[in-house]
Amino acid sequence: MNTLMKTSTMPTFRSLLEDFWNTENLFDLSLLRKDSLPAVNIKENDQSFELEVAAPGYEKKDFKIDVQDGILNICAEKSEEKAEEDTNYTRKEFSYSSFNRSFTLPENVNSEKVQAKYENGLLYLTLKKAEIKEAKKNLIPIE
Repeated sequence: MNTLMKTSTMPTFRSLLEDFWNTENLFDLSLLRKDSLPAVNIKENDQSFELEVAAPGYEKKDFKIDVQDGILNICAEKSEEKAEEDTNYTRKEFSYSSFNRSFTLPENVNSEKVQAKYENGLLYLTLKKAEIKEAKKNLIPIE
């Protein structure tokens, strides 16, 4: 059986304290789940691969993108701190969020020609394809 409780649109002092000191939500374990990673769309055309990474709330300076040993690494990290001070109390809150996505690149990607752009919460990466030269067939005479 469901129990109905009287609620008010005005928060009471007790509800404010419970919200601030709520230990159930002290640690946000959703950050550890796989689904907390940003969604990525990958498109391929004749000249390149294009990645779209959904990462709202970040700024350009929050990203670090590199290619090492054929692996594309996309990292983002941001923190924010707020402080409210009054004669009777001090309240300081902070937040931290980050993610790391890695992709193994196909052999036909030129890792030196990766372009990145961030706008409106989306990180766009263009990975230019390199020309794959066909190996010459070299006939070896038998003596």
